[in-house]
Amino acid sequence: MSTWLLVSGDFTALGGMDRANHAQASFLARRGDEVHVVAHRVAEDLCRLRGLHPHVVARPLGAHLAGAPLLARETARQRRALGASARVLANGGNADADATWVHYLHAAYEPVVQSSIRTRLSASLGRAYYLRRERAVITRAPLVICNSQRTAADVQQRYGIAEARLRVAYYGVDRAAFAPIAAPRRAAARTELGLRDGRRVALFIGALGDRRKGFDVLFDAWRQASADPSWDIDLIVAGAGAERPAWERRAAASGLSDSVRFLGFRRDIASVIAAADVLVHPARYEAYGLGVHEAICRGLPAIVSASAGIAERYPADLRKLLLPDPPLADAMVETLRTWRDDAAAWPSRFESFAEVLRGRSWDDMAAEIASLVEAA
Repeated sequence: MSTWLLVSGDFTALGGMDRANHAQASFLARRGDEVHVVAHRVAEDLCRLRGLHPHVVARPLGAHLAGAPLLARETARQRRALGASARVLANGGNADADATWVHYLHAAYEPVVQSSIRTRLSASLGRAYYLRRERAVITRAPLVICNSQRTAADVQQRYGIAEARLRVAYYGVDRAAFAPIAAPRRAAARTELGLRDGRRVALFIGALGDRRKGFDVLFDAWRQASADPSWDIDLIVAGAGAERPAWERRAAASGLSDSVRFLGFRRDIASVIAAADVLVHPARYEAYGLGVHEAICRGLPAIVSASAGIAERYPADLRKLLLPDPPLADAMVETLRTWRDDAAAWPSRFESFAEVLRGRSWDDMAAEIASLVEAA
């Protein structure tokens, strides 16, 4: 039995990096290791696992920036308490560790925030802090584990990390939750969301707090495409954030209220995916893209930026659905039409790729990462 100290903001099943953290902690505890988790949020199912010890740190007023120094302080305290034999795995710049796990590299993308002055100021201050922490931690880390080759290249370029210290471990998937969609389940999912009959459905999944996920590109593309009377596709948007109310107002002002629906934050994302015909993800920066991964596993074709980490895994015959970098509205419209013109055939073209992605479980990922840290 080994002792582990895992450090991140959140260990939940609610987002890409959070889901991966959750899977890592769960795997180690279930195999019998002693696992200490330092975080702002730890899912209840993890807290019930024998051998898992949560150390929950406050996030004052819900602010990530205010909570970050407290997280680093608690990590240092736990390291002293556990002793030198404990293996330490931390996300990004959260804390010095035996291995740093990079899900998102702050140095690779500067967010564009269009909401309030207070939000923009907070984002600017936060970025400066995270960049300092990220540089300090990554340049000292004996091992840097990345979620894609794209992320590894960014780490190497931005911080000059030698290849010998870099490893890539792709995410896994919950094979049961993201299994292929049977026809009755698809029909039920559409009914649950109240979708219009006779219309194909495109799905966007992502936060609406800044422009990183590229919803502004998609919105401009949708306005262009919707000017064509033959456009028979509706768009559903699963995500929350400071800019959501503004996007809803713009949709209404553009006459798109019938064809664009904002669902807000959804915990039942597998069910939302089941209602759609295609996923659209024109992100400006995406270290990997778990939402794309999960949608493909459910059987959806996915239009995604060529610069996203998951795009490096696309087989050659699916690359017609990759968007150029940076993603632009005209290219988005063209790619949507490429999909629509042969919509019935695209799901079968994605089947082999989906089988590859479903072949790697979260436990497979967690076991690989544990082995990398143990070997280091």
